Amino acid sequence: MQTFLRSLVLAAPVLALSLPALAVEATVMPGSSVTQAEVEAAQIAWGDAVVAIDAAATDAEARALADTLLDDIYGFEFGPILFKPTLTQLPQTFRDSKEGALSYFVAQDPDYPKDSGFARKGWVKVEIENAAIFIAGDTAQTIGKVHFTNEDGSVVSVDKTWGFLKDEAGSLQMILHHSSLPYAPE
Repeated sequence: MQTFLRSLVLAAPVLALSLPALAVEATVMPGSSVTQAEVEAAQIAWGDAVVAIDAAATDAEARALADTLLDDIYGFEFGPILFKPTLTQLPQTFRDSKEGALSYFVAQDPDYPKDSGFARKGWVKVEIENAAIFIAGDTAQTIGKVHFTNEDGSVVSVDKTWGFLKDEAGSLQMILHHSSLPYAPE
């Protein structure tokens, strides 16, 4: 993840706009190798990546940044990721492959014709609001809201569940990513 963070600093000076709401204290099981600070750093890196992808000057640059995000933050090296993006639909609701995840973030893949590029929607700030963090062993799970602010100041909030696994190098890798719009009763 550090390689990715360095590339973001060089690629987009608009970063550091992803802010976690630190009001929640993690539940940490004894003997865990993951810390709350590592979890929050991984969340911030993800949010900064979304902002950087959107700030990219060209679609090719955005695609390269998204590809780096997937390599550095998501744990595809462990196998399929449990990824349910916010704005997907049948027959491609779930994205367990890197190609499917990449298309969700930046679109332009004929195999995913309904994707419009979530990370190319004009996001200038991402705020993480954790409701709970649970850490056990080399894993961590979070649940809460993520608030995306676009160029005109409008905010879109989504419900978010993330799961992380610490790899052999000691870096947290996202292995679960579920996102949905909040329920809005009629």
